[in-house]
Amino acid sequence: MTEQNQKGTALVTGASSGIGAVYAERLARRGYDLLLVARDQQRLEKLAASLSADYGVQVEVLKADLTQKPDIKAVVQRLRGDSTISVLVNNAGVAMNGPLIEADSDAVDRMLELNITALTHLAAAAGANFVAAGGGAIINIASVVALAPEMFNATYSATKAYVLSLTQSLSSELGKSGVQVQAVLPGVTRTEIWERAGIDANGIPAAMVMDAGEMVDAALAGFDQGELVTIPSLPDAADWSAFVAARQKLGPNLSHSQAAARYKA
Repeated sequence: MTEQNQKGTALVTGASSGIGAVYAERLARRGYDLLLVARDQQRLEKLAASLSADYGVQVEVLKADLTQKPDIKAVVQRLRGDSTISVLVNNAGVAMNGPLIEADSDAVDRMLELNITALTHLAAAAGANFVAAGGGAIINIASVVALAPEMFNATYSATKAYVLSLTQSLSSELGKSGVQVQAVLPGVTRTEIWERAGIDANGIPAAMVMDAGEMVDAALAGFDQGELVTIPSLPDAADWSAFVAARQKLGPNLSHSQAAARYKA
C-alpha cells in the first residue's frame, strides 16, 4: 500500500472553486486521495483530472446540491459507509446580501440548508465514521463574522456563529476519540461567493481581502498545530486565548437558582 492510500481520502464540499478547490489541491499535494463534492460536475471533473495528473492520487467526483435533502442524504451515506474517508472539509456555503427584513425567504431557506443543515449532517456522519476508525479529521469553514456579527448581515453571520459553536461542542463530545476537529474563521477571502451574493468585492479595501491560497495555507498550518479554532488573519494568538479565557470566566455564573441582584428591585 502506498503512503497516499495510507492517508486515506479527503472529502471536500464546495470543491469546484474558491476555498474548496484550494483545499483539494493542497490535500492532494499532501498525498490524500480525494472525493470532490459540488453542483458543477464539469468543473469538478476538470479539477479531478488536473489533480490526478499532477499528484498521482485517486480523485472521484460526486455531483450534489447540498441545499437538497436527497443529495445531502447521498453524501451522508457515503461518509458513513466509506472507511477510506479520513478527512471531511465542510466548506460548501453561500452568502446573502442585505438585511434580514428585506431577504427573500426562499433564499434564506437555501442558505440555512447549506450553511447549517448539510454541514451538521455531514459532520455527524463523518464523526461517527472516524470514531469507529479511531481517527480522522473534520474541518468546518466558518467566518470571522461568527465573532463580529455586526460586520455583515444577520443571516449569514448567524450561520457562521452556528458553525463555530457546533465545532467547539463537537470537539468536546468527541473528547479522546482520536478525531481532530477544527473551525476555520477566514476574513474576507477572494472567491466567487461575493459575486454570487450580489456583492461588489472591489468595494472592499484591498488590505482586508486575502487570497484563497494564502487563507488555506494558514488554515492547514493551524490544523498541523492542532488548533481547534484558526483565524488566519489574527496576528497575535494571545488575543484569541484572552477571548476564550473571558468566555470561560462566565461559566460558573451562567446558571444559578437565583437571578442576579441587579435584576431585583
